[in-house]
Amino acid sequence: MTDDGTGLLTIGKLARATGLSVRTIRYWSDEGALPPATRSAGGYRLYDAGSFARLELVRTLRELGLGLTDVRRVLTGETTVAQVAAAHVAALDARNRLRFAAADLPDDPTPDQVDAWVELVELIQEPEFRAAMRRMIEFNAEDRGPDVPTGSSLWFMSRLIRSAGDALRDGVVPGTPRAAAVLRDLIGDADPAAVLKRLQAVADPRLNRYRELSAVVNGWDRPSARTEEFGWVVAALESQVAP
Repeated sequence: MTDDGTGLLTIGKLARATGLSVRTIRYWSDEGALPPATRSAGGYRLYDAGSFARLELVRTLRELGLGLTDVRRVLTGETTVAQVAAAHVAALDARNRLRFAAADLPDDPTPDQVDAWVELVELIQEPEFRAAMRRMIEFNAEDRGPDVPTGSSLWFMSRLIRSAGDALRDGVVPGTPRAAAVLRDLIGDADPAAVLKRLQAVADPRLNRYRELSAVVNGWDRPSARTEEFGWVVAALESQVAP
């Protein structure tokens, strides 16, 4: 955060919070996919909580293979995430529009890139993986709003990462009264068992492996799985729903 008490994040802080590189965020910002919330007196870009959620959405759409032009169309309302998700679900089922095909390998790939590509091809052949990918796409297609169940939106996941990260840094242990307070602030009056079920529906380790392999093949920064933050919230929820 900045030091002026506004709660705004510099591009460096945003990078550390999301696991993306400053270069990637700056590029997406320059291309109009992630405009800063404002700028400092010195002209530096500053981002807010809405920028954090928007960045997670940009990253998800990029991981699904969308170019920045299509990403901007989603973000400006020309098309919807749900429509994009439906198109990609159909593509997954058809097995003919996945963007990590052989053409994505560099002309002179490294041994690691070749190995990652081979594992990636094997992974996408699995029906269980395609089912997990469908759940993830549908999850990310949800938006904020009064009718969206807690635990099933990208905005919720952004808040989860921040809240759990703070709890971990403060040494809050799942199952304690302090953890219950953090959880209450995160999910409100929602049923912990229902939230836990929705989170577990997209907690397939193959999805993280898919992101890791795609990053290796394409030469991207390795994505952060946020396993510690996610694991903390799951453990805290489990302690509340335990008989």
